[in-house]
Amino acid sequence: MEPFNIRIEPEGQEVTLTILPTDDGYYKVIYYGGILGAVTKKELQNDWRKVPDEEVIAGELPLYHHIDEDGRIEIVLDDVMAAAIGEEIDQERRVS
Repeated sequence: MEPFNIRIEPEGQEVTLTILPTDDGYYKVIYYGGILGAVTKKELQNDWRKVPDEEVIAGELPLYHHIDEDGRIEIVLDDVMAAAIGEEIDQERRVS
């Protein structure tokens, strides 16, 4: 599967994230050219979870670090955010 973009609205502001599927069974979440983290779907429970940072293989992309002065929304990838991102991934997979 090719990378694709999704939109979410943390704190009521729309944010575009790039989703990079991996062969390791999880999806890297990219924000402003850096890896915010990764999410995976637990099929038996049918829910999305954050992949522990130490299990994410960064590859060529740097890890994302928030910079206050550039107008970016501060995003924390936790299980709540992973669930919202996962819903968008599910929707994209249904369309593709």
